[in-house]
Amino acid sequence: MAIGDSDVFDRLRLIRSPNVGPISYRQLVARFGTAGKALDALPDLAARVGGRKFAAAPTEAIHREIEQLASLGGQYLFIDDLAYPALLGELENAPPVLTYKGNIALASQTNVAMVGARNASAAGCRMARNIAQDLGQRGIMVTSGLARGIDAAAHQGALGTGTIAVIAGGIDIIYPPEHAELQARIAAEGLLVAEMPPGTEPRARHFPYRNRIIAGLSAGTVVVEAIPKSGSLITARLAGEAGREVMAIPGSPLDPRSRGCNQLIREGATLVQDAGEIAELIAPLDQRVRSKPSTQPQFDFIAEAGDGERNAIFELLSPNFAAVDELVRLSGMPSAQVQMVLLELELAGRLERGAGARVRLTA
Repeated sequence: MAIGDSDVFDRLRLIRSPNVGPISYRQLVARFGTAGKALDALPDLAARVGGRKFAAAPTEAIHREIEQLASLGGQYLFIDDLAYPALLGELENAPPVLTYKGNIALASQTNVAMVGARNASAAGCRMARNIAQDLGQRGIMVTSGLARGIDAAAHQGALGTGTIAVIAGGIDIIYPPEHAELQARIAAEGLLVAEMPPGTEPRARHFPYRNRIIAGLSAGTVVVEAIPKSGSLITARLAGEAGREVMAIPGSPLDPRSRGCNQLIREGATLVQDAGEIAELIAPLDQRVRSKPSTQPQFDFIAEAGDGERNAIFELLSPNFAAVDELVRLSGMPSAQVQMVLLELELAGRLERGAGARVRLTA
């Protein structure tokens, strides 16, 4: 890492603090200049909208995490590190910090996500392995989530050429248990990535966050067998929202595992049948992989918000999601003031951020 140890500590403590998410982390660092100064300002910001007394992540917990990751042979990757992958950095909610084991350079090469059913058919697994192997021979990395079924088959097919596994728990947690050997091989021969701190057991709420990283790392997402309303379709939706190619392999309408793929195609995803078609579709995105965008957007927080502005925004919010741009339009306030009020509400635990720059009240 190209930043000092004290700054690493402050950055970790900031992102591990309650109610600080990827967007608010970046806003706080942009507003105050350093993570340390942002930490000092958190109690006051949260108190402005009647939140409970704010307590940042305990320093002892951060020390333990750093020591634990070092003992595992893992490393940190921060969003402004030169090695941070360009496509992932384009996401509005890109992870401020990742932990990883393996070859981090793989994340900045051309990647395709391959996801699908856990209870996949033998034919689906064979197709995923073959396509992943062929993509690797074309110099394209394969990214997936190390789940049973299609994920595992895709990793196995790409092991010889380069594969990235993004896991929902900590970097040291093996899930599912039967993938212990595969996870170890990927960490040694490819790249193993996690957003959660070491020791975190995967929970249902963690998987959508993992899915956004899979989609964000990749120039396109291929779905091989999936039921409607599955996690694979969530990954495909996130890929589409990020401006990436969404592809699906069609299947028999008699097989429930094909209905999700057929649905995606009906809704506009591109039908693909082999690695050559996939490589052709993602070719226009290769240039974005090779150029590093600004991953730390500039936020104008010069105009502080007063009680009148806070009340105006609060009245526009509800338990239903609303677009931030709509709040700016309806309030007639500068975007800087609206963003500051939303940041205060989030730190106080009273605001939830959703996909597509949408927010809603939680309390």
